[in-house]
Amino acid sequence: MSDASERRNGGAVQRITATAFGPYQTAIVRIGFAATWLLFLLRELPNRHEMYGPQGPWSWEMGRRLISGNDAFTALMWSDSTLWFEVVYAVAVLSSALLLVGWRTRTMSALFMIGVLSLQNRSIFMGDGGDNVIHLMAIYLVVTRCGQVWSLDARSAARATERESKGSEPGARMPGAPQTDRVGPLLWTVLGTALVVATFLNETGWFILLLLWVLWVGQGLWWMANRRAPQGEPRILLDALANLAHNAGLLVIMAEVCLIYATAGWYKIQGSRWQDGTALYYPLKLDYFTPWPALSDLLASGGLMVLVLTYGTVVVQVAFPFTLFNRRVKNVLLVAMMLEHAGIAVLLGLPFFSLAMIAADAVFLPTAFLVWLGARVVRGRDRVFSRAPAVSEQPQESPEQPRTLVG
Repeated sequence: MSDASERRNGGAVQRITATAFGPYQTAIVRIGFAATWLLFLLRELPNRHEMYGPQGPWSWEMGRRLISGNDAFTALMWSDSTLWFEVVYAVAVLSSALLLVGWRTRTMSALFMIGVLSLQNRSIFMGDGGDNVIHLMAIYLVVTRCGQVWSLDARSAARATERESKGSEPGARMPGAPQTDRVGPLLWTVLGTALVVATFLNETGWFILLLLWVLWVGQGLWWMANRRAPQGEPRILLDALANLAHNAGLLVIMAEVCLIYATAGWYKIQGSRWQDGTALYYPLKLDYFTPWPALSDLLASGGLMVLVLTYGTVVVQVAFPFTLFNRRVKNVLLVAMMLEHAGIAVLLGLPFFSLAMIAADAVFLPTAFLVWLGARVVRGRDRVFSRAPAVSEQPQESPEQPRTLVG
């Protein structure tokens, strides 16, 4: 291998381990899926016992028999009491809200995953397709550093950096000195105790439990490295591993979105209803999928419009994975897909499916647009609350960082 090849390979490894790519993309995915799941849980709060609880048609014993066959993870199988169900549901709601605002994102992403898997695997026949996407993304988000921007964690880190920059002032904390964090160790201890209990109660889904143990141990090592040697080799090694896991998780999320659209598009091509252009017409005539009958009838009455939307859906879904390396075409198709899902939410009455797919699509949004959007949101917030501009939460990245598919 030549010296030039070795330098290129070394530079590639350096970029992958030294930088967590797509901070804004992972942040918008985190916000999108946390908001979608939170809104779903709040909407179904009056029906929670019938959908996932002990009063549902899919009894606890039936769920236990199913779980024993497919080896899925759900904390609701640890007990059939109503109190335990209420605890799990409350944890799912609380973790979704805290993940949305980005408080202790690593811990909340793990609790978010537990809530999603516990409820969905308890009654697998509930949902409209968007639940499958949330199911997968909840697992992938655990390994990402999705709180780098647009989070309370990012704000706290920015303020800590600002305090360290003033370390030369009398009475200020010296730069590099460990910060006092009482909440983190307490939360780590409580969750570790709960994890020990869960290990003895759990019977299936050991992969998820192993992932939780790895995260728990990793958080402990991270705290010790920051406490004892914030600039030492252990801290650098853990940071490199975290970046590597983040970049791998981001790549998997992108591949998953492409796979969803590719398989959906190619299966549509093989379906006779999509070939003759009636795949959209029939749902518009079903009472179950027509929250706005007048609007559905108006659209269904235009044969040419129905035909264009039917074939346009197939073309966009099949073509999207092949346009990722052409930014302009990719962005056009991305807007088309988001508008398509917005139309599904309104016309077919599937808002949470549409929100889940839009949140997944957001991983491909350009960084410049997301930065502009974030600045607009901050300005609007400051105008509403009459505040001074908040501390910058921009990730500390080199301007020479190469552009990526998500950048």
